[in-house]
Amino acid sequence: MASVAAIIDWIIMAFALGSTLVGSYVGYQAYRGYRRHDSRTMQALSMGLFFLTAVAFGIAFVGSLLLRQGYLGLQYQQPLTLITRLFQFLGVLLIAYSLHSRG
Repeated sequence: MASVAAIIDWIIMAFALGSTLVGSYVGYQAYRGYRRHDSRTMQALSMGLFFLTAVAFGIAFVGSLLLRQGYLGLQYQQPLTLITRLFQFLGVLLIAYSLHSRG
């Protein structure tokens, strides 16, 4: 029988994978909006949403799996976190730009 901690780990991984997939879908839909309206602000919004959701969650999810399974050493945990936070920051920055841009 699986322990409670193992079940919680599986639930956490399922939410991380789900966030990556839903983030990819949201970023794709925003990109379709950009292509439909050919708007620079929509382009920034779509890139921001994609960076914030799909890329950041994807790096965190894959990095977490690689660290847990021992394919990556613990010395890579901090650089993975830095890269994840960088994409989150870029995503929020692009979204803010799209909301305040006039084009």
